[in-house]
Amino acid sequence: MFQDAKVAVVDVVAAMTDEEKVDLLSGRGLWKTAAIARLNVPSIIMTDGTYGVRYSTTQIDAGDDDEDSLQQFLAVVNQEADDDTGMFGTTLPATCFPNGNLIGCSWDYDLTYRMGQALAAECHQLGVQLLLGPGINTRRTPLAGRAYEYYSEDPVINGDLAAALISGLQDNGIGASLKHFACNNSEIDRTNTSSDVSERALREIYLAGFERAIAKSAPWTVMSAYNPVNGVQAAENQWLLTQVLRQEWGYDGLVVSDWHAIKDRPASLAAGTELDMPESKPRKAQLLAALKTGEIDRQAVDAACGRMLDFVRKCLAAKPSAPGADLDRHHALARDIAAESIVLLKNEKAVLPLDTATIRRLLVVGDGAVKPQIQGSGSATTNPYLVDTPLSQIEVRASGRFVLEHLPTPPGTATEIEAHVARICERAGEVDAVVVFAENEKGRNGEGNDRDTLDIVPAQNAVIAALAGVADKLVVVLTMPDAVEMPWLETVPAALACFYPGQGGGEAIARILFGEQNPCGKLSATMPAMIEDIPGWHSYPGEHGRHLYSEGIFVGYRYYDLKSIAPAFPFGHGLSYTTFGYEDLAIDASAISPGSSCNVTLTIRNTGTVPGKEIVQIYVRPVAPGLKRPIRELKAFAKIALQPGESRSVTFSLAPRDFQYFDTSRGSWVLQAEAFVIEAAASSRDIRLSQVVPCRGEPLRPPAFTEHSAASAILADAAAAETVRAFIAEKLAVSDDEASIIAEKVRGSFLGFHESLSWFIGDSISREDVVVLLSNLNNDDRG
Repeated sequence: MFQDAKVAVVDVVAAMTDEEKVDLLSGRGLWKTAAIARLNVPSIIMTDGTYGVRYSTTQIDAGDDDEDSLQQFLAVVNQEADDDTGMFGTTLPATCFPNGNLIGCSWDYDLTYRMGQALAAECHQLGVQLLLGPGINTRRTPLAGRAYEYYSEDPVINGDLAAALISGLQDNGIGASLKHFACNNSEIDRTNTSSDVSERALREIYLAGFERAIAKSAPWTVMSAYNPVNGVQAAENQWLLTQVLRQEWGYDGLVVSDWHAIKDRPASLAAGTELDMPESKPRKAQLLAALKTGEIDRQAVDAACGRMLDFVRKCLAAKPSAPGADLDRHHALARDIAAESIVLLKNEKAVLPLDTATIRRLLVVGDGAVKPQIQGSGSATTNPYLVDTPLSQIEVRASGRFVLEHLPTPPGTATEIEAHVARICERAGEVDAVVVFAENEKGRNGEGNDRDTLDIVPAQNAVIAALAGVADKLVVVLTMPDAVEMPWLETVPAALACFYPGQGGGEAIARILFGEQNPCGKLSATMPAMIEDIPGWHSYPGEHGRHLYSEGIFVGYRYYDLKSIAPAFPFGHGLSYTTFGYEDLAIDASAISPGSSCNVTLTIRNTGTVPGKEIVQIYVRPVAPGLKRPIRELKAFAKIALQPGESRSVTFSLAPRDFQYFDTSRGSWVLQAEAFVIEAAASSRDIRLSQVVPCRGEPLRPPAFTEHSAASAILADAAAAETVRAFIAEKLAVSDDEASIIAEKVRGSFLGFHESLSWFIGDSISREDVVVLLSNLNNDDRG
């Protein structure tokens, strides 16, 4: 019945029993949806990924019995990416692409789209129809255990890169699941601790990336989060899932729960979570009972079944764009993405690139050179098809050109470390250049485990600090889930931020070290100088089950700008082996008005001697805004490839929302400012060009007057003041001049309007008359 395209979904739903409806809205086992054999509704297979397809033969192929599904699920969540105990034993090899923390530094739609295409091909080959990602939770703190999965601290990057990856998947017949909706920003008691966020911060920061991605790519599914949002479980949050997602944004796809995130199944369905994953017999029983007793609206259940069947039909209609998956080609793509994303943080005295014609001896230090951290731990972890180790790729460059030596990270006790550091420094004095691989401590982050420090492995700090005193050409190569503290930064001439670069990271690092690739990545999250500088640090990780997002809208670079804090490296920072000039900024609008958009055009020129790519960032800075706003906010960006001496004009379109803020008193987006400064920048702290554009803000009706409003506020309105004087004159039978004197005395009172009148004139004017007066004032055309 169902697979006959002539049969309407509504008719299929009408033919289903209550038991079949409950089955359809619940998982089957850990990674499948339920099949309804009687109606010819097939099961759909899904799995984790977006940095690699994690297909477990044990969990997917071994059957649908849910008796041990929770234990299997916990085994996935708790796995360590660097575990040698066989965690990949039942997981098929796949391409492990760079993780979100590095992809975000690419600022590259095209590469992200191509990655989506490659993931779609591997899904088709494995029979997977829904890939659970991308994740775009805001990186509000670098301590968050799953920060490595996410792109940025800014919603523009989050939304645009997510849309590119979703389109790459879905244009090639594989569904995406945009997650985790919303505010899944900490792993500490993550299913119970409420993310308490102001509505303005939700609208402008935490929901904005989701809204942007949905508008641009229409993901087939959205995944609700584990955590409560303002005290209500995300999977059971009607304001979030129905009012905002469906009614305001017009989303018509499927909402799926995170795994075992639902606590009250009837409440979650009523709120808008259609598919409960994975299968849970107790939750299915809850829903069936609620359906039988009328506790839940039958129409809501039928509507959820309709969306579920629409999703299944999308999966059935999807066909691969090309037969099979070319893993060798995907490995090459993983290398390219990593090379396009790695950030050159620092490069004093042009230490990089290393010149193979002049280097005779190169010393490489650190275990990360031979056993690299390529990815984070948890449900996104992939069994890599192939891994490029940095040392082996450096050896390729060394062959016949220079002598290469490797020394491991110092092991053992403080005394042993000291002796090993001395040996490393001795060898460093005999070579031409030193490359140190440093990393975050293993097991100190990942799903279910927030970091409590920004330190790298302590022994590596000791090595780097010591080497800085003996090696003129010293390069530090960092792999980490997010920002780390660098106490040696001032003494080290060169540093690369590689985050988690995936299976092709070793080759990508070698390309950049030796100048075969001009680095062009830029930071998509601010790097603080120390842990105490993190926005919201003073309220992290919350108390008594509540986590207050105390920085409000001032997330990431917005906070550093507001507080005039110098970060270790600012948002958008990234160096190149060439230089770029910014010229001829032009804006095609004489003023910003309600509903208006504008185009920003400028010319970028490669003023150096080697080909390179520049990531141009457009910020908007409001002048005298209606409410307190960030000093500047990213609104658009582009990655421009240029040959030496070449220039190119690039145009950015700014939409009405790019100039608005969310006013909670009005429940809407508002345009209010004297003017806007539109800035073209190389980073949030490197503004190259700017131009002021006046703003013709929309007329805003002031807040309603009440009897408790300050008299000064009421009398500040000229028309209202005249009405009040006439009112006093009439009620007290006094002259206009006498009424004006009374009004001026009332104006100086700190009490409410009615109390102030009573103070000066007693009971001569009744409260009821005041209420009528104020009601008339509120109905007048004020403001």
